[in-house]
Amino acid sequence: MNNKSIKIGLLGIGRMGQNHLRILSMLKYVEICFIYDIATDAARNIATQYQVPLSNNLDEDLKKVDGVIIVTPTFTHGEYFFKIAPLVKNIFIEKPLAHTLEMTQKIAHYVSQHNISLQVGFIERYSPAVTALKKAIDNSNTIINMDFTRTNKISSRITDVDVVLDLMIHDIDLALSLNGDVKQVYAYGCYQNNMIEFARAIITHKNGVFSTITASRITEKRMRKISATCDNMYIDCNLLSKEVFVNKQSLEQYLENVSIVSKTETIDVKPREALFLELIDFVELCRGNQTDFATAQDALKAMEIACDIQSQIKKHHNETAY
Repeated sequence: MNNKSIKIGLLGIGRMGQNHLRILSMLKYVEICFIYDIATDAARNIATQYQVPLSNNLDEDLKKVDGVIIVTPTFTHGEYFFKIAPLVKNIFIEKPLAHTLEMTQKIAHYVSQHNISLQVGFIERYSPAVTALKKAIDNSNTIINMDFTRTNKISSRITDVDVVLDLMIHDIDLALSLNGDVKQVYAYGCYQNNMIEFARAIITHKNGVFSTITASRITEKRMRKISATCDNMYIDCNLLSKEVFVNKQSLEQYLENVSIVSKTETIDVKPREALFLELIDFVELCRGNQTDFATAQDALKAMEIACDIQSQIKKHHNETAY
């Protein structure tokens, strides 16, 4: 095993950035070379709390690291990427990769042309419940439909993107990774305060599977669920409670009569923190090892679908506004 210490720089120490810092500080073979944030007072306090260096010269500090993690507001991702990429070849960017399709395309193109190892923070890929769901799906003959539900009351910390790029993008990525490329998308939703806050999309994949994705920042109940209708089972996955249930038909004999009933199996889900697993993959990426991470091309595919959904919702909204 390669025990060389990996030097990491962290940009952005908001709520998610602090989660990254917490995990990085737990990893044995990681050296946090610096943290950086334009909110200097807050950054100074966090640096003191975790006893890590605060960057005063980002250009110089970037020359010292093996990898950089960008957890800044979405609209700044492109700016920081193009500042960092000439100096650092291993980069992690939180989802979504960028705030526009055009910037996402620019980043993906640069990555392909300059041998950059870029991991995108689609954290749900690392959810132990999703891992268990995948194993259950592998035992199915045919998937017919998958339903993704992600709801929460609007978060005051997210002001630069709508619900499609804030919440739905997670499940768009999961739908693509589980069911493959897309043939058709139909979407509708509603606005609040000039932003899309509720969205629903029905996706037809090229393999014939349907994905129905619902995302809301105006729903009082917080939900993170995935269900799969298969030809020989129904799978119910709760990402919050980390529970996965599988319903299958079974034959029970009553004297000379046979009735078909459903039995429910519970899949054991190992309690692992998704961000911990995700950052271990990034450390391995910095070591030059291949891992199954979300790439810039994965992010681009998800962004293309997200923009299609946004456009359809906007069109329907404008049509009903007159």
